[in-house]
Amino acid sequence: MTDPTSRPTARSADLFARASAVTPGGVNSPVRAFGAVGGTPRFIASAQGAWLTDVDGNEYVDLVGSWGPMLLGHAHPEVLEAVQAAVARGTSYGTPTEPEVLLAEEIVARTPVERVRFTSSGTEATMSAIRLARGATGRDVVVKFAGCYHGHVDALLASAGSGLATFAVPGTPGVPQSATDLTMVLPYNDRAAVERVFAEHGDRIACVITEATPGNMGVVNPEPGFNAFLAATCAAHGALFVSDEVMTGFRATKRGGWGLDGAVEGWVPDLMTFGKVMGGGLPAAAFGGRADLMGMLSPEGPVYQAGTLSGNPVATTAGLTTLRLATDEVYAHVDAVATTISEAASAALGAAGVPHLVQRAGTMFSIFLLEPGSTLTAVRNFDEAGRQHLPAYAAFFHAMLDAGVHLPPSAYEVWFCSAAHDERAVQHVLDALPAAARAAAATYGTPA
Repeated sequence: MTDPTSRPTARSADLFARASAVTPGGVNSPVRAFGAVGGTPRFIASAQGAWLTDVDGNEYVDLVGSWGPMLLGHAHPEVLEAVQAAVARGTSYGTPTEPEVLLAEEIVARTPVERVRFTSSGTEATMSAIRLARGATGRDVVVKFAGCYHGHVDALLASAGSGLATFAVPGTPGVPQSATDLTMVLPYNDRAAVERVFAEHGDRIACVITEATPGNMGVVNPEPGFNAFLAATCAAHGALFVSDEVMTGFRATKRGGWGLDGAVEGWVPDLMTFGKVMGGGLPAAAFGGRADLMGMLSPEGPVYQAGTLSGNPVATTAGLTTLRLATDEVYAHVDAVATTISEAASAALGAAGVPHLVQRAGTMFSIFLLEPGSTLTAVRNFDEAGRQHLPAYAAFFHAMLDAGVHLPPSAYEVWFCSAAHDERAVQHVLDALPAAARAAAATYGTPA
């Protein structure tokens, strides 16, 4: 679709054309290209607090937050000061540094993991956790869930096979069948499918990996006790339970997605992965778990994992400063902002006659604009997440963008608020919602 904006976009359009000549799709991560909503992706020149400014001088309230990391808001002065001081000391040494020790201690203090190893991306973290699980168990089969994204690791970019207990098929060209031959993909929130797979292949399964609360198909909450069930099932069969908190870690709550159910129900994953918030906006991620499992990593043990920039002193300084500033008061504020915006969006969509669902996981939320006549009362899995009226989201997205609100350019993503979303920023969002809801309603052929 064309971009229906009344705002100037000439410089963004020019940069996108130039980028498209030298970069595939003009972007360095696919969702940035606006492929799901159409129009011209905005090239951002700067950001401050809750606001973005693009190269054409347009300002937007940001509800993407760099896809989660900017819990404190953009360009937080204390984070900038710490990063600038770290840069002044040097950007990389290839040696151990104090900030990586301090950040590891902060992560261990907030979560059930006992030891941590840093990487530079969430993809590396999940890849390394899978390798460690296979090395620790001596098994090869990995179980994952449709709609849960764990980075672009070959074995985890898999689509479901023809039955509940069949092996997966490659989810993209470039992933050989051999890479997914040992991966099983199950429907999320389906206990019977998990039980069947373990009954047939339990002695071959190295691990089950799942997002603590899935956010890569929109927020899809685990049903009560589902994560505890996975942890118990893995333990009963000698497999490991890997909880992917690259998105939810230190974002959904102070203790991440685990703080929503694990801390309450009393279960602990064997391994966890982290990213986004723990890097404070710079490339940093980690995986961690029980001390005995992590002790199997080189140089203590036989499972090899390494990275030249892992534990980078600038990135770990940004993450450490962010986590130290992420107090209970910060989480209370972000939670309140998420409540205000999500409830207002629901009210506006309801008033316009748009069928929709709002789903929350701590401070994170998603809005699903449903197909006409939908009877869904909750989105429980990837199949149900796909039952959206995508033209409605595209219209809603562009109406909000034209009103100065930057939403995720995909219906399958999470909305992220920050501690910098003050009364002015929130009111700007609320003022934009009614017209955007009417734009969405028009795609159903419904007067609004």
